[in-house]
Amino acid sequence: MADDRPTQQHAPAPEGATFQSLGVPAELTQVLADAGITSPFPIQTATLPDSLAGRDVLGRGRTGSGKTLAFALPVVTRLAADGVRPDERKAGRKPRALILAPTRELVAQINETLMPLTRPLRLRTITVFGGVSAGPQIDAFRKGVDIVIACPGRLEDHLGQRNVSLDDIQVTVLDEADHMADLGFLPVVKRIMDRTPENGQRLLFSATLDNGIDVLVKRYLSRPVTHSVDSEQSPVAAMEHHVLHVSSDDRLPVLVDLASAPGRTMIFTRTKHRAKQLTRQLIKQGIPAVEMHGNLAQNTRTRNLAAFSDGRATALVATDIAARGIHVDDVALVIHADPPVEHKAYLHRSGRTARAGNDGTVVTLATEDQRSDVKQLARKAGINPTVTQLRVGDPLLSTLAPGERSVLTPAEIEAALPSAPSQGNPPGTGKHRSRTPGGGQRGRSGSGGAAARTGSRSTSGGGQRTGGQRSGGSRRAR
Repeated sequence: MADDRPTQQHAPAPEGATFQSLGVPAELTQVLADAGITSPFPIQTATLPDSLAGRDVLGRGRTGSGKTLAFALPVVTRLAADGVRPDERKAGRKPRALILAPTRELVAQINETLMPLTRPLRLRTITVFGGVSAGPQIDAFRKGVDIVIACPGRLEDHLGQRNVSLDDIQVTVLDEADHMADLGFLPVVKRIMDRTPENGQRLLFSATLDNGIDVLVKRYLSRPVTHSVDSEQSPVAAMEHHVLHVSSDDRLPVLVDLASAPGRTMIFTRTKHRAKQLTRQLIKQGIPAVEMHGNLAQNTRTRNLAAFSDGRATALVATDIAARGIHVDDVALVIHADPPVEHKAYLHRSGRTARAGNDGTVVTLATEDQRSDVKQLARKAGINPTVTQLRVGDPLLSTLAPGERSVLTPAEIEAALPSAPSQGNPPGTGKHRSRTPGGGQRGRSGSGGAAARTGSRSTSGGGQRTGGQRSGGSRRAR
């Protein structure tokens, strides 16, 4: 069951800054305090005074910098000041706030952050995205909602069918605006924005201002206050970047070695087919892995992300759909199994670790024919990785992903991940076993199964994540 608290990991704020001093109402600061959230992130410290004052705000900051609470608090504050009128709600009152986000997972996670804040104030939220039946969304609109959190495509469908009106929108948020541009959503976003009142407050959060974002700013924001905090390049110093030159034959064994260490690992591939294939290969080798890509039904994507978040799966194999907008605590290792084509994709993927003040490790696997491209990629990304040519069993692997290696039997994987494909027994004895980084096997009790991989992880302390606080620990202690 999700932890019903506002979300964000703990990080130190500028000296003296508190949510109350920034202007957040006492009722909401109490909700945050009850969840152990007392220190604002830099993006929150910078933007909240202006957004709470009703100004249009342009916030530049990378994913994981604390942007969700930076816009959630002013949205809820503004609607709470307007009050709740039950008579209008019964009549299906039009929504008063709109939050647009590029992916279904981000929409769900924004809602997860909002709900503890809205519940005491009797404000209703709705998530709107494709891949699921539109019926429940239509019913919710009819009953009346206050805040719509939506992907642009499905929301435009509802607008075209007159299931909802945006005439009463008081504040509009565009989250991950540059990612929406990357996905080709800008024309839809413009059509949606054109349906909102011109005098409404607009908050736009983006990592960059390219890809036409400046057009949105000029067209829809009125004299915006700009705050640039925690750019995409900022976490580079908090990460260890490694490029491993491997042979084609060693690529999978190296991945298995790294993924069988304790903690969570995100592994990125270029294509959906490759993500599915690699997930099956890891499961066959005893790694509880789940996949994330655009070919999956929404309920499968939700189920797989939940398994990774709560530790039943220790590896998430994904395309760039998971490079942004997915927040999972304590991802200590990101592996580029397939190096990305573009340096921004490298930064976005790598940003799944070293979040909110934590450190992390990023590993890129490069075969002989990829070495030149990876070198150019690193230069454009502004990083200077440690480059090593290695074979499976190299001691460096245990440094990159510390801890005792362990794999599960097929039965244990099936118990942890009921939807995992049956792959037969992994190589070796077919029993739960632990392996040295060099690949040798040592005897180990088979008790515990998946729980043995997750039960010893420490829970992040004092985190500022809503409903998503999970045990996950870290592979490294520094």
